[in-house]
Amino acid sequence: MILPGPGGAASGALFGWGDARARRARRFALAEFAAKAPEGPWEIVGDIEPEEAEEAALGWLLAAYRFGRYKAAPPQKAMLAAPEGVDAARLLAIAEGVYLARDLINTPANDMGPEAIEAAARALAARHGAEASSIVGEALLEANFPMIHAVGRAAAEAPRLIELTWGDEAHPAVTVVGKGVAFDTGGLDLKPAAAMRMMKKDMGGAAAALALGHMVMARGLPVRLRILIPAVENAVSAGAFRPGDVLNSRKGLTVEIGNTDAEGRLILADALALASETPPALMVDFATLTGAARVATGLDLPPFFTDDEALAADLEAASRRARDPLWRLPLWDPYDEDLKSPVADLDNAPSGGFGGAITAALFLRRFVGAGIPWAHFDINGFNNSAAPGRPKGGECMAARAVFSVLEARHGR
Repeated sequence: MILPGPGGAASGALFGWGDARARRARRFALAEFAAKAPEGPWEIVGDIEPEEAEEAALGWLLAAYRFGRYKAAPPQKAMLAAPEGVDAARLLAIAEGVYLARDLINTPANDMGPEAIEAAARALAARHGAEASSIVGEALLEANFPMIHAVGRAAAEAPRLIELTWGDEAHPAVTVVGKGVAFDTGGLDLKPAAAMRMMKKDMGGAAAALALGHMVMARGLPVRLRILIPAVENAVSAGAFRPGDVLNSRKGLTVEIGNTDAEGRLILADALALASETPPALMVDFATLTGAARVATGLDLPPFFTDDEALAADLEAASRRARDPLWRLPLWDPYDEDLKSPVADLDNAPSGGFGGAITAALFLRRFVGAGIPWAHFDINGFNNSAAPGRPKGGECMAARAVFSVLEARHGR
């Protein structure tokens, strides 16, 4: 309810804040007002808990996002003064990371192929004084990344492994791996049209990895950051890998291709194997990996997997603190039997169709070095409908929670 002042101009507003349960259910409630507020500067008046003040301010920033690359998008007119006690610079760094991820995911594959993903990584590295490099095309075979090469070799743009490094080598090593499938046709196991429509978002893991990288570097966290992005397009041509093929992997395990549409775990496997060769203090991966995860927990609640109980507890607490929902699913060891192949060490797509998010995570675990604290996030990377602070379109999921863990563990 807008409160009129002298002459009828807005002098304030009353906003239905709701009780604690309603706020937990909605998230970023004030962002709904941000989109409707009259132009000008606003501030929150009255008592508000510090965590809720931070959520309100972040939601206001997230609501201001516009994707205007192809069509003009009117900006949000209302501004919010940072509430007392809120670190505005920190929230701006987080919001910038989210904006980056949203921009990358929203850009269609004709403008966001493997080359453009690499360009985005290099631009981020240049902004923060990081180092960036890539291994491209046939050089992947020479460098022993056979599964990244196999998945991406059918596309017009060559597959690649992108690497970004930043920070003091004396600081704790944090390695982030992001699935960068610029577009996923399903390969020779072709997706139906309805399932293919939104596959520009299949590089949402890479987008989340770069978003997290921005947050870490912008805030100067004392870590040695390493980002690895296997970037490919899973296309259909004479060079496409086939159902029934047996691929070698960087780790030396052989993989029978049960389905070419289970390609994300293949490229991640080579990247995780590389990351494990120099064991970090923490390793995470983000991937739009399985439809089974969406069935299990829905579109707005990404599952995560880890065998590290301390990391699981930290992530669950950070998820609540950062208003970045996560739900732990088990790395259920009995299902590991489902990965067996009669002709290779592993099958990339176990038959049966049950527990698909779990078996995918178990597949990835085979390529993670022993003793490395590791978490896998199976994200949707997209808001299928609009909500406060979350416009319809590409979305950065899980990165804010991981950033909160890194802040808690390492400070600034």
